[in-house]
Amino acid sequence: MPLKFELLQADDYSQYLLREKTDILFNLRGLLQKRAMISAFIDASADSFLTALLAVTPDERHLILDAAADDSLNRRVEGAEQLICVAQLEKIKIQFAAREIVRFPFEGHEAFRVRMPDVVLRLQRREYYRLTAPISHSLSCLIPVAEGESARPRSVEASVIDISGGGIAVLVPPQGLAFEPEMEFADCRLMLPETGPIVTAIKVRNLFRITHPNGQVMLRAGCEFLGLPGNMSTTIQRYILRTERELNARHRIR
Repeated sequence: MPLKFELLQADDYSQYLLREKTDILFNLRGLLQKRAMISAFIDASADSFLTALLAVTPDERHLILDAAADDSLNRRVEGAEQLICVAQLEKIKIQFAAREIVRFPFEGHEAFRVRMPDVVLRLQRREYYRLTAPISHSLSCLIPVAEGESARPRSVEASVIDISGGGIAVLVPPQGLAFEPEMEFADCRLMLPETGPIVTAIKVRNLFRITHPNGQVMLRAGCEFLGLPGNMSTTIQRYILRTERELNARHRIR
């Protein structure tokens, strides 16, 4: 079975590609800090070696990768057009192409300097990374309620518990809205901070009871986005990445 590199299948995985330099650096520095092992595939073939990210150059234009123990393999890498680098960062698959490969000594050991990638693929095993909504953001989703033709249209506001590129989980309002698995709601408005509303249809996938920290028993609904446009999916992914960076920064300060 041929190896599968999602990075090289841009049409199928375009929503998982990071192109903003801040997002790329955040994920690559995560690999550096966690000392994550990286499988480097020579010219996208089955031939590979284990390496690690040793440094990001001060000008942020290059990465330093550890060389292999086998010198003959290192000579092959020197002549390669690219390395497809694959790693795991907290159960999330990271892929990037290392190009413009230069072999040189680094801190007393052999290493490779490669150009900073323009694109990084970030793909969670469960397909979507799910972010617990920060209390400070007060995320909500406005869900239209179907009523009689003469009645004024109205929406019910549901608090968002978590969010991913594939859907949301909300607390079902105690009144004004019936929720059952497989129910669909059109023209919902997901309200994200610092962006306009995301208009999408949602489908209820599951329901179960949870106990709030205040002791109140509430109903949680897991909902899937239906027909979410690609630009809206990208907006959600950027919000998740930005929020994750902010939360990690606060954690480090503490």
